[in-house]
Amino acid sequence: MNGWLLLSLAAIFVAIVALLAALMSAWSRPLAQVPAPAMALPPMWRLAWPLVRRLGPAVGKRMSALQRERLHELLCRAGLDRAVTPEQLVAAQAVAAVAGGVVALLAAWTSGLLSGWLAVPAAMLGAMLPRIALHDRAVRRRHAILRQLPHDLDLITLAVEAGLNLGAALGQAAQHGPPGPLRDEWQRLLRDVRAGQPRHEALHALAARLALPAVSSVVAALLAAERQGASLAPILRAQAEQRRTERFLRAERLAMEAPVKMLFPLVVCIFPGTFAILLFPVVYQLLSEGVL
Repeated sequence: MNGWLLLSLAAIFVAIVALLAALMSAWSRPLAQVPAPAMALPPMWRLAWPLVRRLGPAVGKRMSALQRERLHELLCRAGLDRAVTPEQLVAAQAVAAVAGGVVALLAAWTSGLLSGWLAVPAAMLGAMLPRIALHDRAVRRRHAILRQLPHDLDLITLAVEAGLNLGAALGQAAQHGPPGPLRDEWQRLLRDVRAGQPRHEALHALAARLALPAVSSVVAALLAAERQGASLAPILRAQAEQRRTERFLRAERLAMEAPVKMLFPLVVCIFPGTFAILLFPVVYQLLSEGVL
């Protein structure tokens, strides 16, 4: 057997042993109380969640403050910062890496057609999958918030024009707004205010969690209007119109980018087949006449 293959198998075995040792060390200590998650975990996370929770404290000792901050920002954009900690995210990556390597080795040993080298890229892919899934969730959540924001601003404007204050108007958006991540964020904002956090701090925390220029602009306009004692209804209506205009501009930009994005699939997948169908009769005729 190849020496590099033996070395890779030994490395995977050492990783499995280290993971089991970390699990035993973490399991021997009492598990701290974990607050209830703000929302349900993704399905694949629920399967490995008991293992990830036990491995998280052991992994957290080897993380730097900068790494924790970056992972926390990613979890905030994905809406899982109250359900998953940065330590648990790294633990999930370790579990996925080991699981990917083990599955690849089992597939190679049982089939006999695959090489044991497949375990190395499988482990690397498994380690990247949790991060990729979070990035995809953050992008989908961002698009949903930007699409829903003008509607919620219209609802808040109507509530303010009907005589409600800003807190009650936000409550109307949290209660009657369409289901989605933005309504979850309004509800979280109101929970923070009811828990004793000042409203301006809760709004700043909302803008920091979402990290969207549109939401930051709305929060800045609301706070400036409250400080100056200005009427909120015209400001909210102007913000709603601006967000709706930005949504139309994003749609136009995506429509203009579509032909460019379709060029590569056309050249690689469609044009060769089209040319083959068009040129086949010509080539066959030339072959029949002896020209080629």
